[in-house]
Amino acid sequence: MTPTLDRALAAAATLVAAAFTLATWERWRLRRRPQELAWSVSLAWFTVGAGALWWGFARGWSTASFRTFYLAGAIVNVPWLALGTVYLQWGARIGDRVRTALIALTGLACGVMAEAPFRAVVPRDTLPEGRAVFGVWPRALAAVGSGVAAIVIFVGAVWSVVGFVRRRSAPAHRVVGTVLIALGTAILSGSGALAGRVGADRAFVLTLLVGVVVLFAGFLSANGAPPRPQLAVILEAPHRIARDAAPGPSTDASAGSSTDSSTGPLTQSSQTTT
Repeated sequence: MTPTLDRALAAAATLVAAAFTLATWERWRLRRRPQELAWSVSLAWFTVGAGALWWGFARGWSTASFRTFYLAGAIVNVPWLALGTVYLQWGARIGDRVRTALIALTGLACGVMAEAPFRAVVPRDTLPEGRAVFGVWPRALAAVGSGVAAIVIFVGAVWSVVGFVRRRSAPAHRVVGTVLIALGTAILSGSGALAGRVGADRAFVLTLLVGVVVLFAGFLSANGAPPRPQLAVILEAPHRIARDAAPGPSTDASAGSSTDSSTGPLTQSSQTTT
């Protein structure tokens, strides 16, 4: 049986990832920046992977839950994260081409993981290892998805830092954001460093939770200050209307002087006529 703390951490990682997905999606909906859409998709995959991890810890692992976890957590989430870095650093022309290839890779990965045979029985009470239960295709996709995509993220961070130091060609907040995204990616892949201290399962879920938080901080920093949420504007509207409609002392004085100056000649004219 998985310890209660590990299940609680997996639940927290799922909820945090879901909240960050919605927040990043809202930012994309307001500003339509392609990197924010890519990061929203990546966080959605993180949410699915963390949810499968939570399910496996709470109910025991099965072939279906581990397929879902491996697809979302080991193959497709980091490539979509890297796509955001491509858009941020190298623009829409290159980013759109990478996105087309990534959509094809995601479809291929979904098909492979739906049909990939298991070479061994999936252990129920411990997090399985892909190399122990899967053949070549799933592990090759995981190597491309996690390895190559992580390299793109690290190169993007170095590219941003070098450009800032040499030519100040990138805003400081973007440099900080890309570095935080690279740091979050490194944390996500660093569970092995903690496995000897806290156990493999707890190390994995801890790095997942901390890594997602660091990634979201990087997303916020890379794009600068977010626009005002529409909900806040809507809630503030009645107060703003009431404030504008309420006459102040200066408004009364100016209104009175305006009335006197405009009606005075007419009154005098009517009196003269009479």
